Amino acid sequence: RFHAVEMHEAMRFGRCRGAPSARQARSSPFAGRMTRSTSLATMPPMSKKREKVVVAMSGGVDSSVAACLLVERGYDVMGLFMRVGVHEPDAVPAEQVASTAPTRAHQGCCSASDAADARFVAGMLDIPFYVLNFERDFSRIIDYFADEYARGRTPNPCVVCNDRLKFGRLLEYADALGARYIATGHYARIGRGSVMLRARDDRKDQTYVLFGLGRDVLDRVMFPVGELTKPEVRDAARRYNLPNQDKPDSVEICFVPDRDYARVVRDRRPEAFVEGDVVDASGRVLGRHKGIGHYTIGQRRGLGIAAGRPIYVTQLDVKTNTVTVGDVDELLHRSLLADRVGYLIAPPSGPFPAQVKIRYLHTAAPAMVYPLPGGRVRVVFDDRQRAMTPGQAVVFYDGDVVLGGGWIERAECEIDSAESSRSPIGPGVPTS
Repeated sequence: RFHAVEMHEAMRFGRCRGAPSARQARSSPFAGRMTRSTSLATMPPMSKKREKVVVAMSGGVDSSVAACLLVERGYDVMGLFMRVGVHEPDAVPAEQVASTAPTRAHQGCCSASDAADARFVAGMLDIPFYVLNFERDFSRIIDYFADEYARGRTPNPCVVCNDRLKFGRLLEYADALGARYIATGHYARIGRGSVMLRARDDRKDQTYVLFGLGRDVLDRVMFPVGELTKPEVRDAARRYNLPNQDKPDSVEICFVPDRDYARVVRDRRPEAFVEGDVVDASGRVLGRHKGIGHYTIGQRRGLGIAAGRPIYVTQLDVKTNTVTVGDVDELLHRSLLADRVGYLIAPPSGPFPAQVKIRYLHTAAPAMVYPLPGGRVRVVFDDRQRAMTPGQAVVFYDGDVVLGGGWIERAECEIDSAESSRSPIGPGVPTS
């Protein structure tokens, strides 16, 4: 299934000159200090035959520590770096920077310097290391990003990339190499019965961007750092003497390291930048906008409207090319509709309570989830939530267990919820 041209482009690197051997790495002060109560707890027990694991190595500290833990556990580890063709100025590779030297914020990922860092760590561990070119596949992720903004929606490319590219292609490559497992440096856990669990470190938990993984993937994936906090990962990296132990985390979308989202959208969908009216909820024209592609629900800055009070984007209408703005109260809603819903557990047969997140940094809030025909749901929160944004993911939790999720179609106005509450099926559930 793996394209021959990509196999041809795969580059295997041996151990880096001057790097410590695998035996030296395993005899570091850190060796043997991780117990099954920490990151090893969620790894499948080793059989007499060493199981092969393909670990995605991004060059960051999390995936590097993940690889170290797997080697320490006794797995037959192979490192894989995914080159996505994002051409941005590179930082100096970590091994060339003293750990005490000041470092700039690490905006994206997958650069040439990141590949060099990943290669260096693989050399320290004396494991095979491959670089694969996924530029063609990744271009479609950028197209999705631009398309969503052009449609007046706010995309979540990390979820789509994990679902369509990273884990899918990682499994393909693992199959080609005869590997049973794949692993990444994500902050998540796999529990009994191959259920996905939140990471122990709530502040770093990444299950929101992993909800789209198939249940079949959960049977084969490991998250070695999921039981660790970020400070513990940094401490592990120092004990392993990793060169990227103090490397900053990636904080932005990898193909928009300068945060200029509009530039990316304009390059691919220039039609999204036709000027139009900015209006209030009554339809009164307040000014002009520079194109739908510049805006997202909840946005306050860059509106160019002197209203004498804080105002926010509350609605984007591509058909009329209008941006609606209003007070913060107009961003608050109790219910939303979502489509393309999938579950990481047995699909429910009826409504169920859950804690629900509507964006990555949102604190999960209690709600009832009502399944609808066609892979859709209505989510009704106990309390009103701010800025339910079309295009963002909505993810359902039961405590630490990730139940599943979908994609927000739209927030429902109070009148919509009032009408649907009269449904004979139950409150918040439509009759059609």
